[in-house]
Amino acid sequence: MFLLEEFKDRAKRNPKAIVFPEGEDERILKAAVKAVREGIAFPYLLGDKDKIALKAKDLNLSLDEVKIKDPKVECKNEKYINFYHTLRKDSFFSPKMAEALLRKPLNFGALMVRCGDAAGMIAGAANPTSSVLKSSMLIIGLQKGIKIPSSFFIMVTKKTEVGEKGALVFADAAVNPDPTSEELVDIALTTANNVKKLLGWQPRVAFLSFSTQKSASHPLVDKVIRAAELARQRAPYLLIDGDLQADAALIPEVAKRKVKESKVAGRANILIFPNLDAANIAYKLVQYLADATSYGPILQGFNLPVNDLSRGAKVEDILGLTAITVVRAQEDKNYENTGN
Repeated sequence: MFLLEEFKDRAKRNPKAIVFPEGEDERILKAAVKAVREGIAFPYLLGDKDKIALKAKDLNLSLDEVKIKDPKVECKNEKYINFYHTLRKDSFFSPKMAEALLRKPLNFGALMVRCGDAAGMIAGAANPTSSVLKSSMLIIGLQKGIKIPSSFFIMVTKKTEVGEKGALVFADAAVNPDPTSEELVDIALTTANNVKKLLGWQPRVAFLSFSTQKSASHPLVDKVIRAAELARQRAPYLLIDGDLQADAALIPEVAKRKVKESKVAGRANILIFPNLDAANIAYKLVQYLADATSYGPILQGFNLPVNDLSRGAKVEDILGLTAITVVRAQEDKNYENTGN
């Protein structure tokens, strides 16, 4: 839990406004109140104000310092309609179209982030990842040079000899089912950049495969080899290697036997998986069989911080992701509001 406490401490130094489109969810309500109480964030809950107030009363929660907006009301607000108009810049825009779009909490939350009323958005407790991504792509958009959004998990294991004292980053374990070589490069470089800012690590990036340094011949291996080559070309300043099997990437003794020369093999701290099957299966196996703590999925590639929750997320999971979102917003020089 040391990592979570570190994120909370960093968030408390400069808390930000975070919008929760699923404000009527009991877990979101509890997490928002705890975020205020611990000084982590200034939450905005989206939803029906009466329903939220009633639920808070039933749960014996005070919403005195939690702000609530109802998209069904706010969607008529000229400020938001006009701002959305400036984003669209097309002849098909009409206020009625904007109202219909902004009535949806995910869209309205994304617009709050885009226009600077919130520093980040957290959703997914009641919506699938695809819906969170769709709204974020539509309104917040992707960073320049990034073609796809992606995600990563921070995995904290008890094996202190691997990664960074037992901590590793897995990407992409939530978004892209079968990325191309070029898309794997986007995932790897975006992850390395975020890991450096968020965790302060020197990234050591391993592109994983069932092959180590061409020990096997197959189109799936070729995809990973090409991705590693392209990544080195785009970011020659990063420590990158691949193709590597997981043991060769993580265990020094294995790396010595399998790898001729590498600054990554045996000491990787970022694992880039070849597809969503491998990444999602791996993170859940590590989480449940190795009793590891996982943080994420943390979405990346967007212009501003957006994060996705598992629909099975617990209150502490939401609180942890809130702290991470605040820390990411602190790194964003485009956002200066504190929510006060």
